[in-house]
Amino acid sequence: MALPSIKCQSCSINQLCLPVMLAESEVEHLDSIIQRKKPLNKNEMLFRSGEEFQAIYAVRSGCIKSYTISESGEEQITGFHLAGEIIGLDAISSGKHPSMAKALETSMVCTIPYHKLEMLSGEIPGLRQQLVRVMSREIHDDQELMLLLNKKSADERLAAFLVNLSSRFGKRGLSRTCFNLVMTRGDIANYLGLAVETVSRLFTKLQQNGLITIKDKEVTITDFNQLNVLAGSKCHH
Repeated sequence: MALPSIKCQSCSINQLCLPVMLAESEVEHLDSIIQRKKPLNKNEMLFRSGEEFQAIYAVRSGCIKSYTISESGEEQITGFHLAGEIIGLDAISSGKHPSMAKALETSMVCTIPYHKLEMLSGEIPGLRQQLVRVMSREIHDDQELMLLLNKKSADERLAAFLVNLSSRFGKRGLSRTCFNLVMTRGDIANYLGLAVETVSRLFTKLQQNGLITIKDKEVTITDFNQLNVLAGSKCHH
């Protein structure tokens, strides 16, 4: 069965992705190099550590988990990527992917061949600026994660994680206060540097204190102000 034709111009997340700030003719140029393949199924790999770097990837729908494997074989999750976010930028310097990426649910991804993107960004100043902006955002997100893991208590880490997700869903035109957590408690614990038991206990505590309600994987933030306070003043609604 042929996949429906999707173009950057009609994509619902183009204001979050590379086309933002580009003129229509420039978006057409960008669209011409993008490859759209069949959806990734849950747990299907997008790329593996050590693979040759050939493209960056824009998440169109779903959620992709990026992670590394330590020498002792332990998984360390480095990010959860939502629609509009770019994956694979960390491979540019070495030419090989230092991490792995796996779909947490059925996900659509746009494949953007990097050598073609480089050539195109030489012709389109707005595209080069947007690439730099995307890279800058990734560096900023990495720094935020380091601050989150170094300075905050377990309660603060989980609250900041939920506030961060809320903000990201809001930017996508989705609800800031009610969303699905497609990642498992184990994944969240791994990402936040906590024990699974601690994360489960904290979810229960947040619910008992009236900050959130949970039904299966759906989280509803019932007291955003208090959750924000717990997360720390740098997290904004």
